Amino acid sequence: MASSGLNSVTVVGAGIVGTAVALELQRRGGRVTLVDRDEPGRGASFGNMASIAVTEFMPSSRPSMWSRLPGWILDAEGPVRLKPSYLPQLTPWFLRFIAASTPRRVKELEAAGAVLCKRVYEDLLPMLQEAGVTEMLSEEGCLSLYADDAEFRADREHLEVIERFGFETRILEGEAIQGLEPAISRQIRRAVLFPQNRSISSPYDLVCALLRRFKELGGKVEQGDVGGFERASSSLAAIRLKDGRRLEARSAVICAGAYTGRLSRMLGESIPMETERGYHTQIMASGVSMRHSIIWPAKAFMVTPTAGGIRVGGTVEMAGLDAPPDYRRARVLVKRAQEALPGLRVEQHSEWMGHRPALPDTVPVIGPSATTPGVFYAAGHGHLGLTYAATTARLIGDLVNKIAPPIDMSPYRADRF
Repeated sequence: MASSGLNSVTVVGAGIVGTAVALELQRRGGRVTLVDRDEPGRGASFGNMASIAVTEFMPSSRPSMWSRLPGWILDAEGPVRLKPSYLPQLTPWFLRFIAASTPRRVKELEAAGAVLCKRVYEDLLPMLQEAGVTEMLSEEGCLSLYADDAEFRADREHLEVIERFGFETRILEGEAIQGLEPAISRQIRRAVLFPQNRSISSPYDLVCALLRRFKELGGKVEQGDVGGFERASSSLAAIRLKDGRRLEARSAVICAGAYTGRLSRMLGESIPMETERGYHTQIMASGVSMRHSIIWPAKAFMVTPTAGGIRVGGTVEMAGLDAPPDYRRARVLVKRAQEALPGLRVEQHSEWMGHRPALPDTVPVIGPSATTPGVFYAAGHGHLGLTYAATTARLIGDLVNKIAPPIDMSPYRADRF
């Protein structure tokens, strides 16, 4: 169980990011142990919307959000819900969220996100090839839907940022929309196609495929909940699990998603990680056929053909890691999806809630710990964990092996808060 050696690394967290990081480090000749409290791929990676969303890098804190936020929070069925009893705990994070909303800071954050998104397919395609699952990536893009000119104008800022950074868009109107997706309602008057926003046929199966390849290359997997870290002088020496086991570790990469904040505090540094709780309904007998994923910005939901059916998801709920799910959120999304897809039936379905890891500035932490040599972070990817996973793995692979990464890493440093 214990590991040692110059190239030994323990990766904490076996979601899509952690599994991609573990495979990349093992592929480069490391001796890697992957540890997670649960079965690999069963956290947020299990229920994400399966989208390689390279156009969705705008920070949530942008000023245009402020005019909408109060109405959303007051609306019981709105796209953002804040549990009142959680507000005192959320306040420090929310103040940092406000600090990230100045026009200058928003432009910096847009650029930091776009740099990662520009690299996505350069890193994703080799990862899929390494795991032997290139067929999991769709050829189709994503359609953004608008019922009228007012909805289109309200999303214009988003579209202008996408175009400014060079991502492809195509405007469709009238019959051209149903020509691509006949199931879409004719109340949708306009759509924008994002051809680069492709999707994965099953996010959970992708994690499993990466894990299989990781094991084939000699990687080890342990199940256990991290209870602490041991140091020798100032450097990492071992990771202690709550069941009493001890994993020797000279290097570690923390990819624990929304739980990363708790682990960072054990190392004496505070990474302000929150959870944006997200919901989905997986429908296996939907009565509709889809090739593209769709989003409707005014209604704040997404529908993706994935996992053998279609998945309806979205919404943000700020209620912490421990509150029970409120599946009314998932049912509201389905009701809205039926406005866009009138033929949608909800048969043979399941509901899910998961914890997206949310940093107040929307940009992930990718880089070394500021307190403990040998420790690195790869967390806080928000809605873009699947999108950024392969690129994060490439960058962490360089950092751990003391190779200069191909981009400036300062926007993603752990101590920027």
